Amino acid sequence: MRCMPRARAVALFGFLAAVLAMPAAWAGGNRAPGRVRNLTCGETIGVTRFPYLGNSRPQYQSRLVLGAASVPPAYLAQVVATHDQPWRYWRKAGLVIRSGSERVTLSVPKEWRNRAAIVWGNGGDSVFSSVRISGCGSNPHSGNAYAGGFYLRSPSACLPLIVRVGTRTQIVRFGIGRRCP
Repeated sequence: MRCMPRARAVALFGFLAAVLAMPAAWAGGNRAPGRVRNLTCGETIGVTRFPYLGNSRPQYQSRLVLGAASVPPAYLAQVVATHDQPWRYWRKAGLVIRSGSERVTLSVPKEWRNRAAIVWGNGGDSVFSSVRISGCGSNPHSGNAYAGGFYLRSPSACLPLIVRVGTRTQIVRFGIGRRCP
């Protein structure tokens, strides 16, 4: 049996290690289960009046949750295909957090984490099961806006989202790509 030159053997070993690691990277690369994102104050896309409604038509207005968060309306149409695995669908949805509020945490319930994920702020290509946001600023009549939204494995969902402000908790439901009861 011929011996392979050392440089070639090292390169081949590196290539094989990378190939064998790919399925693990694809399976867990940007998966949401258990991932938490802490947003910084520098990730806001703007400051607006609070509470933020966003639209004059009630069916399209943001909803005030626990006096600290203006979340998207109950029905969110226009889901788009990402053509990426595992999160094949995306729905953009802004979020506004009251200035000076206690920390706001938005979480996908554990039983939903293989079906849905969230991202707000400058999360890049990553998705998360929870996002924590501090109430940056001190004017309670203004709010900090964040870009982001929802990722889904299927084209639609009736997604519950857990919103926590301090010790208070509320479940808010989103019909993403379909209307929900």
